[in-house]
Amino acid sequence: MKSKVADSIRRGLEEALAYAEGMGDASRYGVHVPEDIDVKAIRIKLDMTQEEFAGRFGFSINTLRHWEQGRRVPEGPTRAYLLVIDRNPNAVQKALRAKPPKVPARDSNAGMAAEAA
Repeated sequence: MKSKVADSIRRGLEEALAYAEGMGDASRYGVHVPEDIDVKAIRIKLDMTQEEFAGRFGFSINTLRHWEQGRRVPEGPTRAYLLVIDRNPNAVQKALRAKPPKVPARDSNAGMAAEAA
């Protein structure tokens, strides 16, 4: 008897193989990042000043002003980031506030035992 988990894994592997062989439906797997993004509209929708928006999301104030004045345009990854800010600003703010996980201290005795072996 097959389990639902095994069936799901099998279907996923079959889809991945079809995609890798160029036979999958690329529209199901692609990411759409718009060419044009209205940074000022996003900022205004969030009811933030330029200073607040830049500080909250990690942009330089000068870069933000250039975007809003049309002197520069955000590059692809930045457009994707701005799209996420537009769609779910709370998630972005939460992620940026999160402290990185603590990395356990390396046991110095374990290193010595490995060297001695």
